[in-house]
Amino acid sequence: MAAQRRRPTQVDIARRLGVSQATVSLVISGGAASDQVAEDTRQAVLRTAAELGYAVNAAARNLKGGRNRMLGVYTFEPVFPVDQRDFYFPFLLGVEEATAEYGYDLLLFSSATSGGDRRIYAGGVNRLKVADGCVLLGRRLHHDDMAGLLREDFPFVFIGRREVPGEELSYVAADYVGATRDAVRSLIRRGHRRLAYLKLADDKEWTRDREAGFRQGLVEAGISDDQVLVHTMDETAYVSGLQLSEWLAAGITAVVIEPSADDRAIVAVERGAAEAGVGIPHDISVVVLGDPPLVEATRRDWTRFSIRREEMGREAVRLLLELLDDDTRSARQLYLDCTQIPGDSVAEPPTGGRHDR
Repeated sequence: MAAQRRRPTQVDIARRLGVSQATVSLVISGGAASDQVAEDTRQAVLRTAAELGYAVNAAARNLKGGRNRMLGVYTFEPVFPVDQRDFYFPFLLGVEEATAEYGYDLLLFSSATSGGDRRIYAGGVNRLKVADGCVLLGRRLHHDDMAGLLREDFPFVFIGRREVPGEELSYVAADYVGATRDAVRSLIRRGHRRLAYLKLADDKEWTRDREAGFRQGLVEAGISDDQVLVHTMDETAYVSGLQLSEWLAAGITAVVIEPSADDRAIVAVERGAAEAGVGIPHDISVVVLGDPPLVEATRRDWTRFSIRREEMGREAVRLLLELLDDDTRSARQLYLDCTQIPGDSVAEPPTGGRHDR
């Protein structure tokens, strides 16, 4: 049997470059002290570390020096809440409360570059390593950053299901599949058989999960694809009054909306209905697959489901601490049920023409 290949060390990097190990340690640590190293030397250390396949072993670091008892929260885009209606506020609140309960301090990372892009490895260094582990949050992640964290054995937990090809990530996610399936079941119990599904065009994990739940609900009810209209929305085109009128003429009685990060898709449907003289829910029922912040003027109590954001933040911290205690770093994945909210935007389908009420 071949001998196991030795893991490269900082000493190996120092010998290759002819610099001191202290210099290598300053660069690898990524802290403020690394600014003391000349830029050409710093880049040479990072380049040589990559060539040798050097990676920090977080478990070994903790065993040697003990934990800092600091957890990080890293956001891939600006998510710092401006008020308590902010979509991300409950996540951050749950993370903060749980971190304090477990006796840890909390650090907020952003790593914004001069171009506004947020990267964990800004300058080639993982700046999250000052914390024992990190909760990650945001919609627009960089897969190569995730791969780098995995190579370094750095413990992290995502809020929301995330995929990196060939890797298993730890996350706490809302059960969008089950919640969407239940929403479709509820519509079918009310007598709706012809549905329109408004999905986002971004093909993210949460979009795929909602569509999977939608399809599950249809299959269980024996509803075929020809009874369903799937309409893809992008950043500029949602749905118009003309489209709603055409859907009603084709026999559609209910619309299921995947919300974007804000309420634009929901407002577009409401405005389109007003333009076409279509009454919600008398002419057409509407279900929102989530509960985004309602910023625009709408007083309707939409039929929807809510995400247990604060609990997701708390559970992310709990899973992160489990990872810190597990030398194998086995991925942990937890789904939380969503809460169905009846609202007032769903009714039985009209029995005759849309104006025969």
